Amino acid sequence: MEIYTVGGAVRDELLGLPVQDRDYVVVGATPEEMTAQGFRPVGKDFPVFLHPGTHEEYALARTERKSGRGYKGFQVHASPEVTLEEDLARRDLTINAMARDSAGRLIDPFGGAADLRAGVLRHVSPAFAEDPVRILRVARFAARFGFPVADETLALMKAMVDNGEVDALVPERVWQELARGLMEKRPSAMFHALRACGALAKILPEVDRLFGVPQPPEHHPEGDAGVHTLMVVDLAAERELSLPVRFAALAHDLGKGTTPADLLPRHHGHETRGAELLKPLCERLRVPADCRDLALLATRFHGDIHRALELRPATVLKLFHDTDALRRPERFEELLSACECDYQGRQGYRERPYPQGAFFRGALKAAQAVDAGAVARACGEPGQIPDRVREARLEALKAWAACPL
Repeated sequence: MEIYTVGGAVRDELLGLPVQDRDYVVVGATPEEMTAQGFRPVGKDFPVFLHPGTHEEYALARTERKSGRGYKGFQVHASPEVTLEEDLARRDLTINAMARDSAGRLIDPFGGAADLRAGVLRHVSPAFAEDPVRILRVARFAARFGFPVADETLALMKAMVDNGEVDALVPERVWQELARGLMEKRPSAMFHALRACGALAKILPEVDRLFGVPQPPEHHPEGDAGVHTLMVVDLAAERELSLPVRFAALAHDLGKGTTPADLLPRHHGHETRGAELLKPLCERLRVPADCRDLALLATRFHGDIHRALELRPATVLKLFHDTDALRRPERFEELLSACECDYQGRQGYRERPYPQGAFFRGALKAAQAVDAGAVARACGEPGQIPDRVREARLEALKAWAACPL
């Protein structure tokens, strides 16, 4: 029995990055020998065991053979005869197909270390094309490391899209990889990689159709709606904002992709069209409720929030009610963050101030200062309580607007 450290731990160590998790491959062992030494089996599709002391994962060396469409269409073979190189050969990228033995020696049969030094994402073997999830993984690694995809790997990814292999992806796995990519350092690289191979049009056509759509140059010097969207997403990532904010940044302008040609480059009504597109998108990909709800708010209300300084107190109060800001101020704060990224995620706008954020924070504080309980107790007719509370909050906003500082 020989044990090797494999995959991401070896890669990140060579990059000088902190190692989060360590995975191990065991060569020359049977499941019975593993359990006899106290390892606990946990793998459903292939033999994986938890170490009795550290609870780290140890997988028996294995090979795979394609037996159907999709990422589950594989037959796995694990036996003591499978070599380390055979196990590494089934992995996706060369930078993930390295190992270290118990003495610390690097085993690198596919040139992963050289590709790390060159900063390139390259597939290990033609078997890459058997698993459509690898398209998403490659795009996610592009977002993490900023590495370009090798030409031959990109050609293989295109072929996978063209032959329909990508159509076998299940929604939950697509969302899982997209969410992880959104949380990387430069999410735009993920979408560029997906678009380059044609996968973006398959899994997120609502985003793909934004590219090439013009915008008013006086507000969007960068021009293209797709370029703007990715600038907004990258700014949210740079500011280390939450996944719901980053997804809202991605989704906020979807309606621009369906603007009638005779309206371009203006996009009147894109907020409403965007919300109509976003709802089925979220259903299709099983997007979690917190991400879905914030994205819908950003899509519907980012234009109103940008016009904060032009709004009347009654309109501000209505916006608070429509966004549930009084009951959920934390989510409203995330909405303001998404809107600020939208405003500053434009060519030449990065350093421009966004006073709308401070305006709404002050206005919300003024509305929250109204003691709804006291208003209710002073109201003789219970049925009039909602109107009286609204009137009190409106008066508070008027007073605050007269002297916002």
